[in-house]
Amino acid sequence: MKNIYKILIAFIGVLAVSCNADAVDDRPIVSAVSVPEITSPATGQAFVLDADKPSEEVAKFTWSAATYSAAVVVKYSLLIDKKGGDFKAAKTLATTSSVTEATILAKDLNQAAIDLGAATEVVSQFDVKITSNVAGAIPQEGTKLITISVTPYTGRVDYNFTEWYLVGDATVSGWDNNKGNQILFRNPKNSNEYKFTGFFKKGYFKTISNLGSWAPMYGGSGGTLVYRGTESDPDPASFEIPAEGYYTFIMDVDKLTYKLTPYDASAATLYATVGIIGDSTPGGWDSSTPMIKSTFNGHIWSLGVTALKDGGLKFRANDSWDVSWGGNTAFSGGGTGDNIPVAKSKYLIYFNDLDGSYLMIPNQE
Repeated sequence: MKNIYKILIAFIGVLAVSCNADAVDDRPIVSAVSVPEITSPATGQAFVLDADKPSEEVAKFTWSAATYSAAVVVKYSLLIDKKGGDFKAAKTLATTSSVTEATILAKDLNQAAIDLGAATEVVSQFDVKITSNVAGAIPQEGTKLITISVTPYTGRVDYNFTEWYLVGDATVSGWDNNKGNQILFRNPKNSNEYKFTGFFKKGYFKTISNLGSWAPMYGGSGGTLVYRGTESDPDPASFEIPAEGYYTFIMDVDKLTYKLTPYDASAATLYATVGIIGDSTPGGWDSSTPMIKSTFNGHIWSLGVTALKDGGLKFRANDSWDVSWGGNTAFSGGGTGDNIPVAKSKYLIYFNDLDGSYLMIPNQE
């Protein structure tokens, strides 16, 4: 009886292998038939990009469909390389799935040109071509390159930092995670350390990094930070403010430590105005660009998306030089009388007149 079972099992195994082999043999073999080719724009077109219109649709590329020996989903990649390049280091302007056109925004064409080594504010030439594939295989490349000229504007400023914001009933936004949340000021000498000195209500708070999201997040107790990486992770304890008043909160996201200490603001001046001034600002060194004072904390100031030029700036009170603040580090800092170095971009700007801390976030639109 055991031998009969063994023979039966072996027969079923052979039958299964045979069926699988038949299924493989029956699968259609897909092969390339004709390559895609760009049909517009025409070669020689010039694109002068405008720094004030980064989201403008500046070009529409169309191409003929690649064909294969069977009905398949075709993936297209629109590639750009410096003129005469071999496309080994090409940049991808767009990818589509069975769609034979793509609209390109100014900021994307601008960044591709810069990434390929183009100087800003001058004309450079580039080659563009279209490629196709099926599920990552059976690649085809258009044989007809088009050449375009691009005049890029000064692009994105290199900025590899993470922002952290306060949330909680002790803060200006309450427990709303996307309602004018107070930003923390970053230590320019230690990008893992964040600080905020200011007014808190009696209550609780945490810190979040992405406005509108509850993770990443830091909470904690007893001087130890607790990290919440995703919203499915456990919710950390909140930091407690025992009584309404001014406090300094410092957290180090590398050491996972924090300090929360009372701050004496009784002698601090409440300024009528604070503004930015300098050769990088709209008013140059002749007039201040006014900032907006917080209604929750009269020592916190902010300025919405503002275009700044290469140069420097300072913060000053009451449109005069009696009281001013500066720094010697880009993006964040404070505490010195130097002109703050600025690279051309559009910035969100934050300032705290209690300790002179500033935070300037570039690459805004």
